[in-house]
Amino acid sequence: MTARTPDSAQTLDRGLRLLHLVAESPGLTVTEAANRLGVGRTVVYRLVSALVDHTMVRRDAAGRLRLGVGLLQLARRARPLVADAARPALRRLAEAVGATAHLTVAEDAEATALVVVEPSWTALHVAYRSGTRHPLARGAAGQAILAGRRGETGPVVTAGELQAEAYGIAVPVLGVEGLEASVGVVALGPLDPATAGPAVRSAAEAITTALG
Repeated sequence: MTARTPDSAQTLDRGLRLLHLVAESPGLTVTEAANRLGVGRTVVYRLVSALVDHTMVRRDAAGRLRLGVGLLQLARRARPLVADAARPALRRLAEAVGATAHLTVAEDAEATALVVVEPSWTALHVAYRSGTRHPLARGAAGQAILAGRRGETGPVVTAGELQAEAYGIAVPVLGVEGLEASVGVVALGPLDPATAGPAVRSAAEAITTALG
């Protein structure tokens, strides 16, 4: 194994800082990035060139820096880790509320159910499959993600938006960098936000801790 030199460690650090910077402020110019990082433009050009080669960063038609599709591919490969971390909290939530619990993530303008856990003791519950997709603006799960973008914590309550007679409660998952998600429950009858809401929020906080 080749030992990492101080120079290579510094380059790696700068490259990661640049990625975070582009994620937080998409559309930066090379000059702006150099000023923010406190390095010369030549250094940033080299970093950008390497990141572009690996599709982590791209330059738009105006030459501004934006995230590349390579990061999306990495995020998808990390999803099993997110699912494993979330499943115990979702199991507790489903059993406590007696409703189908789910962790939903944002993909562009859609919400995708990443993990779904059904309660074990109810006679009837909503059948909801992992991988189910719907517009972010419809359903409690997607609306909770949108609420999180606005800094709101929920809970969001909906009725019949995705399935007739299905009721949902969801809250955004906050505090996990790079993850836009919500935790919620969906049931065939009305859910009491006063009781189900705190349980959903507790599950979201447990998932944040597990991923932290």
